[in-house]
Amino acid sequence: MPELDAYLVVLAVVAVTTFASLFVVRRVAVRIGAVVRPDERRVHDRPTPTLGGVAMLVGLLVGMGTAWAMGDFATVFRASTEPVGLVLAAVIMLVVGVVDDLREVSAPAKLAGMVLPASVLVISGIAILVLRIPFLGVFVLSTDWSYLLSVLWVVGMANAINLIDGLDGLAGGIVAIAAGSFFLYSLQLSDQGLLPDGNIGPLIAVLVLGMCVGFLPHNVHPARIFMGDGGALLLGLLLAASTMVVGGRIDQQFSGQSFFFFAPLLIPLVILGVPVLDTLYAIVRRATKRSGIAEADKGHLHHRLMRLGHGHRRSVFILWAWTALLSGFVLYPTYTGTGDAIVPIGIAAILLSLFTILHPVARGRRRAGAGTDAPATDEGPEPTTDGDRQHPDDDQPVVGPFAHRPRSTPADPAPRDGGAH
Repeated sequence: MPELDAYLVVLAVVAVTTFASLFVVRRVAVRIGAVVRPDERRVHDRPTPTLGGVAMLVGLLVGMGTAWAMGDFATVFRASTEPVGLVLAAVIMLVVGVVDDLREVSAPAKLAGMVLPASVLVISGIAILVLRIPFLGVFVLSTDWSYLLSVLWVVGMANAINLIDGLDGLAGGIVAIAAGSFFLYSLQLSDQGLLPDGNIGPLIAVLVLGMCVGFLPHNVHPARIFMGDGGALLLGLLLAASTMVVGGRIDQQFSGQSFFFFAPLLIPLVILGVPVLDTLYAIVRRATKRSGIAEADKGHLHHRLMRLGHGHRRSVFILWAWTALLSGFVLYPTYTGTGDAIVPIGIAAILLSLFTILHPVARGRRRAGAGTDAPATDEGPEPTTDGDRQHPDDDQPVVGPFAHRPRSTPADPAPRDGGAH
């Protein structure tokens, strides 16, 4: 198993590469007109370049090359088709997302496009092979069931990340917390002898973490660039791949710890509880209204937080905090062998819930007592240097094959959620 120092080197390389690549990608996006314009569904107030996922892919490729050149990861790359399949699937998924960002692909065509890279992962060996269901036992999957569940896992994870990408920094922060937590979780499994030395899962988790760390400085509010559907689908695919090769291949019990109770494949669902819950609620909400599943709305968790009175940054922080709490709920018993974390994490969850609900009320009362009509946001005065002018790159005319139309307009019959800033 590679040492922690080797993973940190890969993490730094991916983060720096992604961060530096975004300057170039942003300029190219403005040049070709790959810009998301404000509309009634989005919360950003100025045209913003998209295609941030392209820089993420560059970081991924450089990170994989760095890991391959280091002797520490020889067992991962030796006589294995998984690294090649991962890179090929990532490229295909990014292309699907970028095309959707630029050309508004129909929902069936987009779904078919997501099934293709998921199939590439399965063919290369990255798939769910073992399924542990709590209290029912372990099931070794046949080839057909393995393919079906693996594809559904990838498509579901990609859509969950895409749907939560609605505020500046939200999806990138949640994925960073989840990837870092899953990396620590997989390291503990390795120390317990439950994860083979050549397992690629921890490396994928570090790559995802590095991509998000490099991307977030460009994407926190006010965002300079969006990841777009390309970036969101790419992150979802990589998270799915990492969890499949860790949780979908272990048939041993992790006695007395959360591994046994939740089962390995339920661990990432707990860590990613925020986007998973948001996705499930979106499906129920749209089914109740008899609208299309792909039809966008403003009923997501982040929209509801803002309607409660939280500002942009605070809404993002609250959802980050929930992801961190859920990650701690998994990691604490995994590292200590006890379930004592339920009490402190439960208390923290109650306090966070009270803050989420009562903070806007308290601010509203203070405003009423002060006799001011100023909006209660956490952003301070609205910036005049950034919000009322174009980006430095935008002094160049927005030209190119995609400049003639916004990415999504209110007249579109079925606008999408991904990147719904």
